[in-house]
Amino acid sequence: MKPTIGFALSGSFCTFEKAICAMQELTHSYEIVPILSQTSFQTDTRFGSSEDFIRRIEDICSHQCLHTLQDVEPFGPKKMLELLIVAPCTGNTIGKLANGIADSPVSFAVKAHLRNAKPVVLALSTNDGLSGSAENIGRLLNRRHYYFVPFSQDDPTGKPFSLVAHFELLPQTVSFAMMKQQLQPILA
Repeated sequence: MKPTIGFALSGSFCTFEKAICAMQELTHSYEIVPILSQTSFQTDTRFGSSEDFIRRIEDICSHQCLHTLQDVEPFGPKKMLELLIVAPCTGNTIGKLANGIADSPVSFAVKAHLRNAKPVVLALSTNDGLSGSAENIGRLLNRRHYYFVPFSQDDPTGKPFSLVAHFELLPQTVSFAMMKQQLQPILA
């Protein structure tokens, strides 16, 4: 039987394709429970409609997308997951996690999951990673049970403060996090 992991997507729509490709690869080794932020669940963007993303994700995972606080609350008391991924993890979500705010399906899923001292993998995608979100990223780098997909600046000239995870390293990061180790180097 495959271990069960959660895969939460927050609203960095430009990286959804990369996240979904990594999700597809992870289905070979894990049963995946998909979680969407409220924005991800209901927002159509230039990158695609929410309905299309939901259908693709549910087809890949063979599970309905969880998208409410009530959906994710059982993660803690029922110990439903071995690991939880947040990919993409936006600056907004990073801020919530760093400050203990659990007011969205994604941040509440993380809070409920951490109750069991199990790993959380974050794949950053934020335009302010080297400015407004830098302090919160630093705080999470210092916390137990958080593991980062290696990341770097995605466009140092055009967007000098922007950071994005190397989504192709997500499966390897998950393997390391399951052993409570951080894949290195973090800054790729």
